[in-house]
Formats: sequence, C-alpha cells, structure tokens
Amino acid sequence: MTIPRLLALALGAVLLSAAALAHQEHSGDQFASERPAQPPLIRSGKDKGTPDARSYFTDTLLLDQNGRQLRFYSDVLRNRVVLLNVIYTKCEDACPLITSRLKEVRHALGSQANNVYFITLTSDPKNDTPEVLKAYAREHGVDKRNWIFLTGGEEQLAVVLSRLGMPALHPRSPQEHATMLIAGDVANRHWTKIRPDAEPKAIAQHLQLMTMPVAGR
Repeated sequence: MTIPRLLALALGAVLLSAAALAHQEHSGDQFASERPAQPPLIRSGKDKGTPDARSYFTDTLLLDQNGRQLRFYSDVLRNRVVLLNVIYTKCEDACPLITSRLKEVRHALGSQANNVYFITLTSDPKNDTPEVLKAYAREHGVDKRNWIFLTGGEEQLAVVLSRLGMPALHPRSPQEHATMLIAGDVANRHWTKIRPDAEPKAIAQHLQLMTMPVAGR
C-alpha cells in the first residue's frame, strides 16, 4: 500500500472519531459520559509499504512555550511516548478541565512521569503566543520539563493537526477542535485515542504500558 495511505488508514482509524468530538460540544457536563472509557488498541502497519513517520507527521516548524523553534516530528515526537491534546487559553470550560485531568494523569504516572511527554497544541495561534502559553502552563501548575505547549503560524498548525486526524483551524472559532486525547508510542507506531473523561489512573496505566519494551507488553 502506498504513501500515505497505509499510515493514514491506520492512524485515521484510531483518530477519526476525534474529529467528530469537536469543541463545539464544550460544556462542563461533557465529561458525564454514558459509555465506559475503554479505547480500542489499534496498531499501525509495519510492512514495507509503511511510510516514514517523519514524512507523514512532517517536520513542520512550531514554537514551544519558551519561544524555541521545534520540528514537529524530529524534536517533539521522535522516539517518545506522548500524550497529545488541543486547547486554547481563552477557553473557560472544557480546556481547563482537560488540563487538570492531564495533570492528574502525570501525578498518577509516579516514577514514570518523566518517560511520557505531554504535548498540548493550541487551536488559537493568533492569541496563544509562546508567552501566553507559558503563563497558562504556570497558572495550571503544568510548567514541567516534559510538558510541551505548541503554537506557530496558522498554516503550520493546520498541517500538524490534519496529520493527527484533527479538524483544521477554524478562522472564527478556535473552540472548533477535537477534545480527544491521543496517546502514542512513536518508535513502535502504536497510537490510541482516549476519551477526555477517562479516569486518570486508567490513562496513566495505558501510558505506562507504552513505556515498556514491546516484548514485555
């Protein structure tokens, strides 16, 4: 199967419903799920037709909360276990709740916390400059070494979000973004969608499993 179809199919199967759960549903009771948060475990293909991960995810240049220019695949994703989400700092409902939940996940990871990178992308790059993201991280107590907040140009963020199976940036409505969490063992091409209302301990256990050698899983 040719580039980018194989990885697109595998990743798309994992992330397709993330686009459906857009931020237009943002409300405090969004977390009152009627279904158990048990995301399916879906692996991408590893045969000769699998496209190079750097080519698929791209090395789009973005800015972190410290103003550093980072390449999305090479500097942010490569060889890491990651948990990605999308927010915008002017959000007053679901975004702070999700950030708080992820803070609980990090705490639940215990000694494994430094083995997982939390990647938060903004859907409102016009407002969310590195300085604004830095202040948001401090305000919420998540200004940590392995918690990366990303912003940049609208076109650059649109490329990155599209490769993650998320909606493109909406010029008038930054709240139009997916609230699903995306967990990935990048080196082993293992990606999973996770509902934002999943229990922090359950998310942490899933991430801990991803940090283990493949043979031990």
